[in-house]
Amino acid sequence: GSQEGNLALQLERVFNKKLFTDVYVSTFNTTLGVLRGAHIGNLTDLEQAFNRETPFFTEDKFSYALDAPKQKVNHHLAKVHGKYFFSEDKILDITLAAQFNNRKEFDVRRAGLSETPALSLQQYTFFGEAKYKYFFYENLSLSTGLQLNAIDNTNNPETGILPLIPDYFSFESGAFGVLNYFRGKSFFELGLRYDNVIQNVTAISQSVPRRLLFYENIFHNISSSFGWTYNLDKDWHVSYNVGYAMRNPAINELYSGGLHQGVSGIEEGDANLNPEKSFKTTLGIHGDVGHEAHFEALIYYQNIQDFIYLNPQDEIRLTIRGAFPVFKYEQTNAQIVGLDLTAKYELVEGLMAKGAFSFIRGTNRGDKLPLINMPSNNVLASVNYELPQIYKAGKKQIQNIEIGADARYVFKQNNLLPEQDFVLPPDAYYLLGIKSAADIQLKKTRFRLFARVSNLLNAEYRDYLNRQRYFANDLGRSLTVGGTLKF
Repeated sequence: GSQEGNLALQLERVFNKKLFTDVYVSTFNTTLGVLRGAHIGNLTDLEQAFNRETPFFTEDKFSYALDAPKQKVNHHLAKVHGKYFFSEDKILDITLAAQFNNRKEFDVRRAGLSETPALSLQQYTFFGEAKYKYFFYENLSLSTGLQLNAIDNTNNPETGILPLIPDYFSFESGAFGVLNYFRGKSFFELGLRYDNVIQNVTAISQSVPRRLLFYENIFHNISSSFGWTYNLDKDWHVSYNVGYAMRNPAINELYSGGLHQGVSGIEEGDANLNPEKSFKTTLGIHGDVGHEAHFEALIYYQNIQDFIYLNPQDEIRLTIRGAFPVFKYEQTNAQIVGLDLTAKYELVEGLMAKGAFSFIRGTNRGDKLPLINMPSNNVLASVNYELPQIYKAGKKQIQNIEIGADARYVFKQNNLLPEQDFVLPPDAYYLLGIKSAADIQLKKTRFRLFARVSNLLNAEYRDYLNRQRYFANDLGRSLTVGGTLKF
């Protein structure tokens, strides 16, 4: 279960025809229950937990109470954005943002220590970006930009437990440029980006006696892309993109060392990981058939050298916090191919039907095995009806009324060997959902209400990419109700 309370506010101001600004602040606060049946005290019970239909510690009487194990997370964000038009063809765009994150994880601990966090960290993030766009001619433009991103992550010593992620300070600076060019029926885009990442890490050794370990990492990442779109006629066009990108290993991939409570597994990083180097190419076609139908198809191929992935180990480890499966960040050369198909058709005015199919296949070329943690193939069908009328209730107007339903079928992940994971991939499943929304207009104030029911039939299923699938079914029927206010 979870308890969540969020608030966001955005203020916009147009000073004149040249200067546009907005200020955005938000706070996100949640308490998340962690499945008690995934925190097992001994090896024998853990083996049983993998095969139980009903998880351990499941009580007959339902309760909304959130007890340990649980997590408390707070995110507070402030952002200032401004856009200045020197002229119609020269635009400067600046963003400054700061975010404070506070995260605490509470485990089931003896001697009344369950309310003492087992993980407690604070993280400050500062972000700055400046973008400049210049139109040389009507058919030629250049966008350039600079980005700065700083992260200060600190573990509080109140836990008495070695932290999963060490203390670190990361500073990233980047520069990019994108050139756009129109000629005849063709549109070309060329992009180039450079990033410099500096990481200063202070970790505690896993071995005894404990000692401080200091790491300094410097990464130079280069990315480039080229895209071409060709208009076959006024309704159909094809697009081709090719790109090269580098990604440095994240802090958790390098230095994780302990229980990742939220997914109930021990994760181990590798300080010797190299940056990923990826080559990707895509080919797409999309267009309209009359005024009623729209079709899109995209096929892609990606080859990744030194692909970083979390690999289940052939080990279940017994610790003072319980028995848990062990995962380790490793590298391999990987290949990913996929296909996405989407079709939309307007049955009658306001009634839209949509169908989509997604196929993806990953290969671990280094070990000549299927690539784990790849999404399952799936099919989606939906219908959505928008009422064109405007209904009046006194001084109020009810507009943009929407009613919809969707169905998703997720196939079983068969591209996996039994020995690659602790349990076999779950069976295929089918989910049905419904939704509705409407706008209420009152003078200059607009209030939008929405509601959605997910897993309407309360199906029992387990999703392959959810690591809680080792121990329990996924979410049952759930209702979400919300609203937005514009004034």
